[in-house]
Amino acid sequence: MDFLKKTLLVVLLMFVLSFGFIGVRFGSALIQEGNPIPYLVSIMKLELSNKGYEQAADTLNETSYVSAEKEYPSVVIDFMKEKDWDYKEQIGSGLVFERSQETITISTRKYSKNYFLWNVPNEVLN
Repeated sequence: MDFLKKTLLVVLLMFVLSFGFIGVRFGSALIQEGNPIPYLVSIMKLELSNKGYEQAADTLNETSYVSAEKEYPSVVIDFMKEKDWDYKEQIGSGLVFERSQETITISTRKYSKNYFLWNVPNEVLN
């Protein structure tokens, strides 16, 4: 009986510490995008992989990706280069790319101290 109480206490303590770590690491960023679960899952996948980005959300018009802050903006430029878009310039938080006679802007925003989000229009991905 005493062993069961100790085990339950350890599990409960690990659970509280895990949520405390997430709260400290991401702070107010948790609720800025609405449901934080897809973003946190993507960040965990990103941390466990060698990729520079991970898809976080998908809508009819655009797909959101998450990357480590230290990769900004090279990961976006490399991603777009793979899609045959050439980097032109940065205007504010937007990265401007060109291909033939087309120009497109990839919006970026800080998600937390360590991660940023970027949105790619679905027309680029097709």
